[in-house]
Amino acid sequence: MSVTNTSGRRKTAVARIYLKDGAGAITVNGKDHKEYFPTLPLQYIVNQSLEVSELTGRYDITVNVQGGGVKGQAEAVRLAIAKAIVELDAEKKPALRAKGLMTRDNRMVERKKPGRAKARKKFQFSKR
Repeated sequence: MSVTNTSGRRKTAVARIYLKDGAGAITVNGKDHKEYFPTLPLQYIVNQSLEVSELTGRYDITVNVQGGGVKGQAEAVRLAIAKAIVELDAEKKPALRAKGLMTRDNRMVERKKPGRAKARKKFQFSKR
């Protein structure tokens, strides 16, 4: 089997993954995914697509991820893995979609507006 290449995004995080047959090793930016994402909730997010499609331990995944925070990066990796699984086997798509793993969450930070403290917050108003 050749290498399947997909990408996933969340907020400003972008994850590019390379999926190939193997023993189930997930490498993120040159480190093991358990070292890169040290907490259990983040590790669960990364493995969620594989668990839903019942493919845990069948593929080696190499991930390059940049931008955003740790949670955004984990969710970007999750989307990229889900897209790669669907590319290999289209029959897995309904199960992944039912869990909401095929949907790109497009919520981004709203930009700061001129004359405001932040995007919507106003400067303190003084009547006198």
